[in-house]
Amino acid sequence: MIGLLSGTSHDAVDAVVADLSFAPEPGEAPDERVVVRPLGMLGVPLPPELREALTESLPPAETTLERVCRLDTWLGQFFGRVAASADAELAGGATDLVASHGQTVFHWTSGARALGTLQLGAAGWIAEATGLPVVSDFRTRDIAKGGQGAPLVPLLDALLLLGGDGDGEGGGPGGAGRGVVNLGGIANITARDTAGRLVAYDVGPANALIDAAVVETSGGALRMDVDGAAAARGRVDPALLARLLAEPYYRLPPPRSTGKELFHAGYLRDRLPAEPIAPDDLVATVTELTAVLVAEAAAGLGLTELLVSGGGVRNPTLLARLRALAAPAEVRPTDELGLPSDAKEALLFALLGFLTLHGLPGNVPAATGAAEAAVLGSITPGAGPLRLPPPRARRPRRLVIES
Repeated sequence: MIGLLSGTSHDAVDAVVADLSFAPEPGEAPDERVVVRPLGMLGVPLPPELREALTESLPPAETTLERVCRLDTWLGQFFGRVAASADAELAGGATDLVASHGQTVFHWTSGARALGTLQLGAAGWIAEATGLPVVSDFRTRDIAKGGQGAPLVPLLDALLLLGGDGDGEGGGPGGAGRGVVNLGGIANITARDTAGRLVAYDVGPANALIDAAVVETSGGALRMDVDGAAAARGRVDPALLARLLAEPYYRLPPPRSTGKELFHAGYLRDRLPAEPIAPDDLVATVTELTAVLVAEAAAGLGLTELLVSGGGVRNPTLLARLRALAAPAEVRPTDELGLPSDAKEALLFALLGFLTLHGLPGNVPAATGAAEAAVLGSITPGAGPLRLPPPRARRPRRLVIES
């Protein structure tokens, strides 16, 4: 199984290859437990010309259907090459399915409602490059059932890190007081409330605004705050931080979702003070914004432990501020529990593809707000006849990672 993802930062395609199988322990139901055996990961940067074309078409920029069509093809071809390389290099050509999230280019929301979503990277190109069936378009079905289409990661969080049970009820041992935060372009959180019900939502911007600040202040020469160095040198501007924290999105009740449609360079530019702000101070301020938002979310859920993943884990300044603001809650990367923080989201889509293949739902209504659980995605056949395994009776209640 190959899980493919290009995140909100749209700088690379991550491919995780893993073997997934139902493997109940003695006395358990046949569908009780899924074992994941990771075989490796590739992270392949987007070619500069493709990344530039994508950046020029993302909100708030205007685009055309011609550009959308071209990007869908170019991204699909690139995803296909990455998947084929991952299959050959990490699995010796033995994988049987590709699960591709694609590249989100627009997530259509109105207030607390999600109305549509668009991920590019045409699955037909991936199937042609690999000869494998492809599961894609994971978010639309959840939105069609009244959900946000995001976040989808709570299923993985619940099954692996929050005591099992991905149906939103009854967390087992290991779930109490623990929250899981992904620091990608957008920060999202998953936890359980005092009744054991899953609570999950997009907290607000993480790397989206940090990257935007770096690009803005460097005139495009830099794309990210490597090692959090700029934020470490800078000082937080209290007035700008207060202005950013006044964003109405943060007052919407969960479930809620967002993306670069809201939190982009123009958004940041519109909120800058009239007097020039030092570049490092701007980066420090938006870094502080993410730390404050996540720490407040953790405090509101009464968490004593935060497990973090995503690109933000490589930003020591962001992690240091999060640890300081979230104290006494402990903050540590998911790597310490056997889940590589860089591979988590790609592994999620491998899991979702596995569930779709077996006719099982992949969304968590308690997290997305959907009316009910649903089998996610569309399946594109590979080189041969499409053969699906018999549908399973129920979704697994536990996930185990084995080396």
